Amino acid sequence: SDKIEDELEMTTVCHRPEGLEQLEAQTNFTKRELQVLYRGFKNECPSGVVNEETFKQIYAQFFPHGDASMYAHYLFNAFDTAQNGSVKFEDFVMALSILLRGTVHEKLRWTFNLYDINKDGYINKEEMMDIVKAIYDMMGKYTYPVLKEDAPKQHVDVFFQKMDKNKDGVVTLDEFIESCQEDDNIMQSLQLFENVM
Repeated sequence: SDKIEDELEMTTVCHRPEGLEQLEAQTNFTKRELQVLYRGFKNECPSGVVNEETFKQIYAQFFPHGDASMYAHYLFNAFDTAQNGSVKFEDFVMALSILLRGTVHEKLRWTFNLYDINKDGYINKEEMMDIVKAIYDMMGKYTYPVLKEDAPKQHVDVFFQKMDKNKDGVVTLDEFIESCQEDDNIMQSLQLFENVM
């Protein structure tokens, strides 16, 4: 009966993606690329599912000089579209597809979702502050040695003022997309994600 239990455990623990053909249709990756990504994913996460702890550990390796845990937390929430505390290969690939090969519009929509921490459809100043601070923490003292303590706040004040077109204290998706597309500085700051991903 041990063998049966083992097999049962294997089937419940291991999550296999629903056909790569389907994913190929939904993403901007070829089947070959998906196979390579899946192999890498399974290497890091043999169970086929990533929880937030694993996600943080993976991120910590990339940013040895800073503290990436907070940014990894927000990023994990953006990847975890079902909001169930785990990221499957499908979630991972869908996000990657947008971030690497999506249109500007798709990338901005994804980034908006990252900043909208409580998922209420708006970004408020606190949310923007939390994310920007997390990015500064992750990059660490070495990247920005000349930064003053209040740099994230100044950064956010300028951003927010530009984005909140109707001055109602929150930024909508439309305001976000419009501001980003008309301001090169904002766009470049957001390009940071491509290096961070």
